[in-house]
Amino acid sequence: MRILDELKGCRTIGISGHENPDGDCAGSCLGLALFLRKSMPGTRVDVFLESLREEFYRNIPATDTIISGFQTDVDRYDAFIVLDSAKDRISGAEALFDRAVKTINIDHHASNPGSAMINYVNAASSSACELVFEVIDRDMIDAQIAQALYVGMVTDTGCFRFSNTSRKTMETAGFLMTFGFDFPTIVREVYFEKTWVQQKILGRALSKSKSCLGGRCIVSKLDRLAIQSLGGVGKDVEGIVSALVSTTGADCSIFAHERQGGEWRVSLRSNRIVDVSVIAESFGGGGHVRASGCTVGADQDITTSILKMVEMAGEQLRAAGDSSLPES
Repeated sequence: MRILDELKGCRTIGISGHENPDGDCAGSCLGLALFLRKSMPGTRVDVFLESLREEFYRNIPATDTIISGFQTDVDRYDAFIVLDSAKDRISGAEALFDRAVKTINIDHHASNPGSAMINYVNAASSSACELVFEVIDRDMIDAQIAQALYVGMVTDTGCFRFSNTSRKTMETAGFLMTFGFDFPTIVREVYFEKTWVQQKILGRALSKSKSCLGGRCIVSKLDRLAIQSLGGVGKDVEGIVSALVSTTGADCSIFAHERQGGEWRVSLRSNRIVDVSVIAESFGGGGHVRASGCTVGADQDITTSILKMVEMAGEQLRAAGDSSLPES
């Protein structure tokens, strides 16, 4: 797909991504917006996203153009593009998407059936940013567009450590790096650095973690009171599930944190065997084989739900012939 072919004649374009936007969501939305504003100078391009983490504001260009209040004087956009998500997770932008003349969905989540008139969904891709790179014209890429896309690729591949990193991913990242932005600072700030509050919350999550399935699955959970007592908010739990799965001998990890209203957001990661997307989908969520998530409602017991997830992980490990597991 060539995005400019799909947007011919459009005078107003809206762009959005999933709630609680991560680096790939924000980077793909803003990278595409920068490209369209440059390639279609007479067209209005609006980006609707919830507020970002501070490190993304510092490292992704054009974050000052984000409309976080989801308010606009455009009643019906000529085209509305959803990136890194299906339309049901785009928070206040869903009504704008539904009213648009033309809708486009670009995503790399296998659980996304395609929720637009035109769908470009490729679960083999490392990130939504890699897909944006595929649909835009290379000769129009500049340093700002390149930097936005690079940030997203760094975050969704775990600094090119995760199994979704392909040769094509590395070639794309290498091309983007030729535009001369400060990529060492980006990697340090968006992936490795944490605030003191985030470090304390990580410490609490690690101290409360449990080893299950003979060390093959590490789990932890934090309620809102625990997070708030350390001076944190929901966004400060980013990266905890990845820290858990980095435990020697672990193949998967589960981390849950309580959100407003008593519901729990559960993140799942795996290293080699467990397909966490299957587990997440059974709880109404989804994602990737190695990284997925779901929401457990306030009417459900989170401990029971986590135990069921652990049980499902154990079933997959046993089916794969893992002889290190204790008897069920």
